[in-house]
Amino acid sequence: MKQRLLVLILSTLAITVHAQSITSSDYARAVSFMWDNVNNKKAFNMALTPNFFPDSTGFWFTSYSANNKSYEQITFKPLKRSPLFDHGKLAAQLGEALKESIDSKALPLENLKYVSPTSIEFTAKRKNFHWNNQTGSLTGKFDMQGPANPLESKSPDGKWIAYSENYNLYIKSTTGGEVKQLSTKGAKNYEYASFYGWSDIIEGESGERPKRFSVNWSPDSKYIQTSICDLRFGRKMYLLDWGVDTLYRARLLSYYRGSPGDTTVVHLVPIAFDISSGKEIRLKMPRVAHENGYGFEWLTQSGTGLLRYNERGFQKAQLIKVDLKNDSQETLFTESSNTNIDGFSYFLSDKQEKLVITSEKSGWKHLYALDIKTKALKQLTSGSYFINSVVDIAPKDGLVYFLASGKEPGKNPYQQYLYSISLDGKNQKLLTPEDGNHDIYPSPDLRFFVDVYSTPQSPTVSVLREMKTGKIVSDITRADISGLKEMKWSAPESFTALGKDGKSTIYGLLWKPVGFDPSKKYPIVDNSYTGPHGQIVPRTFSRAVGINNQPLAELGFIVMMVDGLGTAGRSKEFHNHSYKKMGYNLEDHVRAIRQLSKQYSWIDTTRVGIFGHSAGGYDAGHAMVQYPDFYKVAVASSADHDFRMEKAWWPEMYMGWPVDSAYHQQSTITMASKLKGKLLITHGGIDENVNPSATFKLAEMLVRADKQFDMLIFPSQRHGYVGPQQFYFTKRRWNYFVEHLRGDKPVWDFAWK
Repeated sequence: MKQRLLVLILSTLAITVHAQSITSSDYARAVSFMWDNVNNKKAFNMALTPNFFPDSTGFWFTSYSANNKSYEQITFKPLKRSPLFDHGKLAAQLGEALKESIDSKALPLENLKYVSPTSIEFTAKRKNFHWNNQTGSLTGKFDMQGPANPLESKSPDGKWIAYSENYNLYIKSTTGGEVKQLSTKGAKNYEYASFYGWSDIIEGESGERPKRFSVNWSPDSKYIQTSICDLRFGRKMYLLDWGVDTLYRARLLSYYRGSPGDTTVVHLVPIAFDISSGKEIRLKMPRVAHENGYGFEWLTQSGTGLLRYNERGFQKAQLIKVDLKNDSQETLFTESSNTNIDGFSYFLSDKQEKLVITSEKSGWKHLYALDIKTKALKQLTSGSYFINSVVDIAPKDGLVYFLASGKEPGKNPYQQYLYSISLDGKNQKLLTPEDGNHDIYPSPDLRFFVDVYSTPQSPTVSVLREMKTGKIVSDITRADISGLKEMKWSAPESFTALGKDGKSTIYGLLWKPVGFDPSKKYPIVDNSYTGPHGQIVPRTFSRAVGINNQPLAELGFIVMMVDGLGTAGRSKEFHNHSYKKMGYNLEDHVRAIRQLSKQYSWIDTTRVGIFGHSAGGYDAGHAMVQYPDFYKVAVASSADHDFRMEKAWWPEMYMGWPVDSAYHQQSTITMASKLKGKLLITHGGIDENVNPSATFKLAEMLVRADKQFDMLIFPSQRHGYVGPQQFYFTKRRWNYFVEHLRGDKPVWDFAWK
């Protein structure tokens, strides 16, 4: 009797396991939730981008519904909504021009440009057209004005054209044959009026890099500010391109790129020229590593400008007033930090009497007004909240419009709202009171703005508001998610946890599969990116849907995202937790999952996975060696596994400069022997952003440590994967978790539509 009962139990268990096995229909459901299959196909108007008319008389936008894509406009005088053009007439004439049937509800328009109330230009099927709204006529316009010559720059008064020749700077008259050579010391690799582009790829060891030209004319055309690009001592990184179909050996690609601590980097030498005398004026500052860069903005007073730059290591930033007439410089403002300065910026008022500066000197990022003449500094905003950005400063009333997070009590501290405040620090006003994250698009004259707001759970609403009062004057679009609801979709669930400092609340989201059963146990997958320059958890409805966590959840997982201590958007103390400690950023993720498992019995902490790309790829790989008994499966794509092998800028900002032992101690490569679980590492073979060398070196160290792992190289791909490779990678990532975290046999052949 006992034996028969045991057989019955085992048979029932086998049926249960078989019933829970993953099927092709699970993959089909996962694919159906991919952003490309949802956006404006099953859910509509989840995002909106207004295109303001240059004269501030209105704007145009695209509106979607289940059977229609329409181009519409809202004009301000009078306030009116109408089609941007007659869709039926345009479709008929466009069909005749292209000799094919064109659906008026799905016009194939690209690069649409508003020219005037009676005129628009666009591209369709790679041909350029002009539409006259008044006459309702379509004409071919094959002479659409292309971009300006990037190797020339005309002076504001139109009298001179600046250009380079033989690595020197010249100007030539637009009315006669006069040519002036302004510089004489230029040579290959010591190049006037040049710069180094982030992706300036050179074929071979000694090939030519793309030609670069950049000058900054003064408003009165009397001066030119530019740089000497000094490549003489710059070292290169290398790539092998195996992805060219017609080649049967690899192409050697190189590019200048300094690693953390390198002195052999490309430098910029800031200079200026007096056009009348031809005199070269060197600005009184050190040459700048091109990864740090600098900014220069002219003032209206002839020969004066503002110079902003960060010292290497990002612990000191300066704002300097330059007077070229007197060859003098005056420091207006200095920001310093024992950790780093991330996001220092300034904004010039219309009368050029005051600057609005963002500073974290109070412990939170706030606004300060700086009097240019007296250098008097006044704090405009204060409190436990974070300034995200300054939108603009109104020229007439001096109101400063800014976006800030964390000011509204009881709201998610990452949701941003629009505020205004006067330059004397008075009359601060909330202009967008609705609960949600507000993305703002102001009209050129600052009379109106389009407000696009939502939360991960509340669909997108777009409205037109008065800039000064925030009053809503017109609805624009509201997201239609009825198609998502028909698919039984549920919005991700918000959660909070206690951070590793024992006092800070951290915020995240959980995605659950359709048909979620709270009586079951689900493996959980951490979608991670702890890069300290931002935060990853979606704040908007469109991103919560578009980040493609729901498709992975449909394969039988809970997917989590969380912003732990060390990420951006909170206090300086909160941010500093990651400084020189990026290898420990995941501690908050581990804590959050453990806290969630106590709250929710359906989270299985014995099956925890993680994936991430770039800095998130570092997280995923590092999780497997820093927390090898917690994370069991990881997919790390395009990762900087050792910050010493990265570009200089990012690690020097967040891991410190000069390079010290922290780099070695937090390297995934040096910790390779600690790997226990299943790890897939991937990289693009020609990734010039994060060089694939660290992925290869990690593979080498894993082999030496006799560790099992999987590796996938996309020979033709750069930092992001596109085309068929993107789908292939997504399939591999999904199936890696299905096989090794869920413990099921994955499906390979399924359609993406």
